[in-house]
Amino acid sequence: MTDVITLIESAVLIITAILVLLSAIGILRYRDDLDRVIYARIHILGVADVACILALLVLGQVFLAVAYFILAPFNAHAISNAFYYGEEKK
Repeated sequence: MTDVITLIESAVLIITAILVLLSAIGILRYRDDLDRVIYARIHILGVADVACILALLVLGQVFLAVAYFILAPFNAHAISNAFYYGEEKK
């Protein structure tokens, strides 16, 4: 029974690693000259957030996963507001 749980945990961690890799590729594919590229990049990082939450749940870190699930959207919103209302204009 322990071997089955270990295999399931390993499979979920491999899936989350693939999701993080795909989000990194997605971030690198966007050019910087596009309008509103920061919002697209934040959206791609949402995939990595979900993958990290899934990995934390599989590893048994429920409280840390819940805290990350609550704090990650606030972080993304703060970054996008700072970019939108920032003093630096292109």
